[in-house]
Amino acid sequence: MKALTAYTSIYFVGAGGIGMSALVRYCLAKGFMVAGYDRTRTTLTEALEREGARLFYDESAELIPSSFRDPETTLVVYTPAVPDTHEGLAYFREQGFCVVKRAELLGLITRESRGLCVAGTHGKTTTSSMTAHILAQSAVGCSAFLGGILKNYDSNLILSDRSDLVVIEADEYDRSFHHLRPYMAVITATDPDHLDIYGTYEAYLESFRHFTTLIRPDGVLIMKKGLSLRPEPVPGVRLYTYSLDDGGDFYARNIRMGGGKILFDWVYPEGVVADIDLGVPVRVNIENGVAAMALAWLNGVTPDEMRRAMKSFAGARRRFDYWIREAQTVLIDDYAHHPDEIKASLTSLRALYPDKKISVIFQPHLYSRTHDFCDEFAESLSLADELILLDIYPAREKPIPGVTSQIIFDKVKCKKKELCSKEKLLETIKGRNFEVLITLGAGDIDRLLPAIKEEILAR
Repeated sequence: MKALTAYTSIYFVGAGGIGMSALVRYCLAKGFMVAGYDRTRTTLTEALEREGARLFYDESAELIPSSFRDPETTLVVYTPAVPDTHEGLAYFREQGFCVVKRAELLGLITRESRGLCVAGTHGKTTTSSMTAHILAQSAVGCSAFLGGILKNYDSNLILSDRSDLVVIEADEYDRSFHHLRPYMAVITATDPDHLDIYGTYEAYLESFRHFTTLIRPDGVLIMKKGLSLRPEPVPGVRLYTYSLDDGGDFYARNIRMGGGKILFDWVYPEGVVADIDLGVPVRVNIENGVAAMALAWLNGVTPDEMRRAMKSFAGARRRFDYWIREAQTVLIDDYAHHPDEIKASLTSLRALYPDKKISVIFQPHLYSRTHDFCDEFAESLSLADELILLDIYPAREKPIPGVTSQIIFDKVKCKKKELCSKEKLLETIKGRNFEVLITLGAGDIDRLLPAIKEEILAR
């Protein structure tokens, strides 16, 4: 692959993905001509079009503009979620274009920078977003490629010309994070996931172990205390641990929850920073915040800067995202799609609203994940008072015989549960008296949020 500056135009296949869209925005900001394909028009793709990208929603190669048909001047970037049979992707390969994965382009862009890479089964979007916000609001500064739209910036991309630090959400899917060369890395969790790619939990752990070998010799690895992972960083890499409140080099103490707020004291190797006020008051964000502040402190952010930034952090869309926050009714949307993430979300809700009925609308994501973690999903969802379970969102997958939402539904133990198609959801919830309702899943359940909110407020 040539240097990025050797190209004048870049074509993205799967441009509307959350990770790809940050790269689309980066290339637009750097003056490249940008075009691409996505399967579905969304709020995000419409935003990219307003920012200057030419996007198409049909995979026909005939739609590729003439200015993107020269292999010498056009680089093609694709997401692994797009099948090899995609007509446009097949055309580029047949015509001898340089075709690279999203992670390869991200690795190339960040190779000349100091990458702060956050990896893990869950927690990486919030932790990387917090890190980016803390650094961006400090005298240090940073750029960032993130896996969520930060409300503070209305974007998943932050660009800075005052720092060579780049915060990166390091995605383990398809071993994408192996293209990165971190200056510092955080690993938040290594619970099994993506077994359709890795096959076994051992192979999944091995992928994270290999990631730790890629950290620069002058760098840092920060791991959550108690992980099964056995890292093997190269000599020179400093190793730190963190936890929620169980010790390590970084942890929280004096945690106070109540009145819709969470306060805690942050313990680090040189002392204590008192009264950290979580801008998004969710218990799991204490742990994410401990790791984010560790990264920030190791890169020169002061305690006062951290305290101010944590309080002003508005969170990422679809990460414990409040849509209604009234005394009698609460509506939250959350991207949680792994059993441990669901458990963390529902446990946080119980702590925040101990006297209210907790209702869940869950859309399972992927047939393979549903198959692999059926029992674990049922156990986590049983923490709710009532459950509305939608059909599986297939994303990149074809159906697996015998795998439907029913296999989760049959094992859930809560006061009230029902199966429902996405198409009949609004009809199903009509007239319901929800106290705390949370929508969960990584599919397209979020597209119904405006209508769900309207229905709830209309009763």
